[in-house]
Amino acid sequence: MTTYNRMVVFMQAVGLAGQSAIQFDRVFGALADATRRDIVRRAISGNEGVVELAAHYSMSFAAVQKHVAVLERAGLVEKHRIGRRKVVRTHLEGLRIAQRLLDRYEEIWRERIDLMATILEETKES
Repeated sequence: MTTYNRMVVFMQAVGLAGQSAIQFDRVFGALADATRRDIVRRAISGNEGVVELAAHYSMSFAAVQKHVAVLERAGLVEKHRIGRRKVVRTHLEGLRIAQRLLDRYEEIWRERIDLMATILEETKES
């Protein structure tokens, strides 16, 4: 009996084989949290460090650091040292990983809708 990972087979079938299922899991797992999504949004400007980001949330500095670490592991943000500050910036390639998968899902659904429309039209003509 052959064992296979369905996500890997799907990725190959939809032309995203260059991305691993683990990468997608990390990206979407990180984006599943509202605070982390907000950090990604704020980090687009690349002006705030971890200390400044922490001021926006009613949680400890350590908790915000953990959120940033999850986003870093997922490839969604990067920290850059500027003097004594660690500035957090959104890593656009990480967001593109999510976008590519979502775009492919959209293509699949549009193809299915087109097929259903064709079938309905053929049925109507019969």
